[in-house]
Amino acid sequence: MDLSCRVILSDIEGTTSSVSYVYDVLFPYFREHILEITQFAHLAEVKEAFSEVIGICEREEGVILTTSEGVMQKLLEWSIKDKKFTPLKTLQGIIWNKGYQLGELKGHVYDDVSVNLEKWSTNGLKIGIYSSGSITSQKLLFKYSLAGDLTKWLSCYFDTTIGHKRNEDSYLKIAAGIGQDPSEIVFLSDIQEELSAARQAGFKTIHILREEGSSSTSTYRAKDFNEVNNLLHQL
Repeated sequence: MDLSCRVILSDIEGTTSSVSYVYDVLFPYFREHILEITQFAHLAEVKEAFSEVIGICEREEGVILTTSEGVMQKLLEWSIKDKKFTPLKTLQGIIWNKGYQLGELKGHVYDDVSVNLEKWSTNGLKIGIYSSGSITSQKLLFKYSLAGDLTKWLSCYFDTTIGHKRNEDSYLKIAAGIGQDPSEIVFLSDIQEELSAARQAGFKTIHILREEGSSSTSTYRAKDFNEVNNLLHQL
């Protein structure tokens, strides 16, 4: 495959997977099982996440949390509002992990995703994921997907710990992290602002428009990964 790109970096929600899976399945599952976080209170990452929640509340909301119940209530509030705070994403990943392990959750991916991930990987392209969900939750979705374990086709994962998805600097950090020139990376997303930030960093971009009637100002756009595969030769 003679291409100018060497890496395909993909968003998840609205790109590899339906937005409804996240909002109608994953988020409610977390809220229903939020009290189970106490079972993992001994873990360093949980202790750190609780500390971060307290810090964010004090800095950004002027609220002083003094109990674990207060922290849990704040997490519930953030989940309902879909806040992109890293400690929330960390704790969501821990609860979802249990759900996936028990078989209560199965990661949704569109039918065109698995076949193209395999094709691209087999042809020597590196495939990465960049999502606001934690790296743990990303891996779980693809490992326990309805199409089977897709992590064998994925080589790197990035979340909000590297920066927000609408900031140019986040993409520069990703390029540096994988040792690749930005011009050799193609970013796939359904969000125009994310694509704009990636382009500013020098990435090639393709706007994924799975919903009928969606509009775009991007030069390259595709309704699914089959169309992305055809566009790769034009970038």
